[in-house]
Amino acid sequence: ITTFNEKHSLYYIYTGLSKPVNLPGIYEFTAMGLLDDIQIDYYNSGEQKKITKQTWMKEKMQVDYWEKGTQSRKSKEEWFNVNIDVLMKRMRLNESDLHVLQRRVGCEIEQQKNEEKFSKGVYEFSFDGENFLSFDDRDSQWVAPVDAALPTKRKWDNVPMLNQYFKGYLEKECVDWLSKFREYGDEELRKASPPDVYVFAKRSTSYKTKLKLTCIATGFYLRDVTLFIRKYRTSLPEGKIESTGIRPNHDGTFQMKKTVEIWENEKAEYDCFVAHRTFKEPIIINWDGKCIDCLPDKVTVMIATAIGGLLVIALTALIIYIIRKKRIIGQNTDRGQHSENGRNTCELDRYSSQKY
Repeated sequence: ITTFNEKHSLYYIYTGLSKPVNLPGIYEFTAMGLLDDIQIDYYNSGEQKKITKQTWMKEKMQVDYWEKGTQSRKSKEEWFNVNIDVLMKRMRLNESDLHVLQRRVGCEIEQQKNEEKFSKGVYEFSFDGENFLSFDDRDSQWVAPVDAALPTKRKWDNVPMLNQYFKGYLEKECVDWLSKFREYGDEELRKASPPDVYVFAKRSTSYKTKLKLTCIATGFYLRDVTLFIRKYRTSLPEGKIESTGIRPNHDGTFQMKKTVEIWENEKAEYDCFVAHRTFKEPIIINWDGKCIDCLPDKVTVMIATAIGGLLVIALTALIIYIIRKKRIIGQNTDRGQHSENGRNTCELDRYSSQKY
């Protein structure tokens, strides 16, 4: 019997740049909220307004929530502008170079049946993509992995009320907001839907005599799913499997993909095993033994290989460009952050105004 523990999370992510970047859609400061990895709100330094990304939030949250949220984000934008400058001076960095400061704040819970249990609280900073400072929720103190963060650690640890408040926010207030958001978004976010499961094989791009066998589960909610590629009803070792992990779809559902390389002429029975709480029992989809792009005609194969090579080169170039662009903006896709909701927004802003 498989026991499903639902895992849920609420995170806010802020990203500040040390100077303007003349690229469309890139701002000196951005912030976003993520509920179960789905974006729920957004703010940037250009528009300077906290906006909703989900219909249910627009319907459920009152006007003053967005007004207070906007003011909270503006105060954080000012905080980032000041502290990026502080850190650059402390580390004697060249002001003409681009530097990135990020903060991620939030909590995770586990739910089994009707019981919710606090799992993890996160309050961490990164500078230029490297870990800079993090809050140890258990011991209520800051952890500095780099020397440049030590002055900040000492300064903040000397304010016991600050650390007590952060611990309380992570373990209680954040969890309350997480539960409230999930309740508000029940119709859209918590409507359980089973995964659609597909299994297929394509020729390996690395080895001519091998195939890439892929299993995809998509369109499911709740988030947790179990997926195995099996040979003769035995799960293959995870060390041989490539996995995307669980990723969000545009409609609030999730997907997961796993791939393994197998010999083309191997006579074996492979299947895809998927368990989800919407299933009374796991489903098993057998691979039919076919390869969808294995063409018998040698000339056709040569042409397809040549075209595929060009596509791979183009795709590789695109990926390299995207990676470099992400490095420039400090992984901009993770932005957003901790508007620290509702009535406690101002209180947390007061504590968060502590300078580096």
